[in-house]
Amino acid sequence: MLVLSAAIGQGHDGAARELVRRLDRRGLDAHVVDWTDLLPAWGRRLLRDLYAPSVHHAPALFDRIFTDLEHPRRPASVVTRRLITLAEEPVLAAAADVDAVVATYPLAGQTLGRLRLDGLLDVPALTFLTDPAAHRLWCHPGLDDHLTVSDATALDGARYGVALTSVGPLCAPRFSRPMPVATRGRVRAELGVPDDVPVALLVGGSLGMGDVEHAVDALGRDPRAWTLVACGRNGKLRARLAGRERVVTLGWRDDVPELMAAADVLVHNAGGLSCTEALVAGLPAITYRPIPGHGRANAAVLDDAGIAPWLRGPDELVEAVDRVGARPRRRRPPRPWWTEERDASAAVARHVLGAPDLVAAG
Repeated sequence: MLVLSAAIGQGHDGAARELVRRLDRRGLDAHVVDWTDLLPAWGRRLLRDLYAPSVHHAPALFDRIFTDLEHPRRPASVVTRRLITLAEEPVLAAAADVDAVVATYPLAGQTLGRLRLDGLLDVPALTFLTDPAAHRLWCHPGLDDHLTVSDATALDGARYGVALTSVGPLCAPRFSRPMPVATRGRVRAELGVPDDVPVALLVGGSLGMGDVEHAVDALGRDPRAWTLVACGRNGKLRARLAGRERVVTLGWRDDVPELMAAADVLVHNAGGLSCTEALVAGLPAITYRPIPGHGRANAAVLDDAGIAPWLRGPDELVEAVDRVGARPRRRRPPRPWWTEERDASAAVARHVLGAPDLVAAG
């Protein structure tokens, strides 16, 4: 199996790694290739280096590009098609000896769809949507299947004329395992957070993107609440927030499940992997000040489906944190958007092996 991802944030890579782990458990050899590594240097720089700066410094432009990508004749779509075309030959070479290819990055899925539609790729090609909201770039009629986390995403993607299959989240198993009762108090003590206060875990992705400081200010209006700010690899953001009252700034961490156990609610702005991980862990999620483009699109789908409310003002946010913090935490409450019986690796294996016994055994 070949899994095509992209090191743009952590959501695409995180899903790819988990898919490879699950396929390996099924006895299927799988490896990840970064789709952007298959591009010319200018294409890699365009996608990797301009993403975060445009979100931070030119949000209106980023939002316009996201909208323009829905329209094939607009300049952003023309440039994107060029990148997709340039990746075709390298993708064919990378897929020469595999039995299936899965994309966790939308442009990689477009490349696969074109190759399948043109008859150049003769093995099954699938894509796994890491975003709650579908988009034209996530959907291609040449793909053998479009896998999604939730029924809400599958329903949203139907407007593109393709069938989508909800198969549940691709999160590491440690997010769904019951956490020891003592973890909550231990982590709070290590961070200097009192036991009896509501705690919000605020995330802005691995790059600490979006209007995080505005969200910190809004949460600070609550006289009791503490905020754990996951700044990721954004050292400048962490420095700007240092020293604020009832605010704990965190750099890159590998103990995210433990941090979620210490919190009462997740406040996010993109609807990416952290949001999915929180919901799998049983931590309620709230969208606040979503980043432009896919962030706002994701927020709308999550809100409409009742998965994570999109709150518009600081008073709403404070009220929600107080309300959630006042009730006992439950581990993995039943949710309509995901059931354990669904598994993306089973869906992939089914396309390749057509073996119900193997699929069921996983």
